Amino acid sequence: MPTETPSAGTATGARALEHPRCEDIRLAEVLHALADPMRLRIVRRLAAAHTDLNCADIELPVSRSTCTHHFRVLRENGVIRQSYRGTAKMNALRTEDLDALFPGLIDGVLRAADLQAERLGAH
Repeated sequence: MPTETPSAGTATGARALEHPRCEDIRLAEVLHALADPMRLRIVRRLAAAHTDLNCADIELPVSRSTCTHHFRVLRENGVIRQSYRGTAKMNALRTEDLDALFPGLIDGVLRAADLQAERLGAH
């Protein structure tokens, strides 16, 4: 079940986004979220950055509404955590939660994606 993620700014009216609790994250849902090439691109970018990134920092060759959809799917399936900093929606990979639930999954998916990108000559 999704829960509202508390944020430091909630008391002052900042928006909070719903995220699944760690124990509610399911493997099939994570794999579904990672199966889309645009969502995998987002995850690869977040993993490479090692820090929170604004949605605008991750360029995708799709419309803004489609970008919003992809970020929402990743958040609702427990792959990323989103929070507001001012007007910016920041994104972070839920590495610790995913590693605790599915050891090696994210590292393996990222390695496979990197190998495929090398074979295809794209990064």
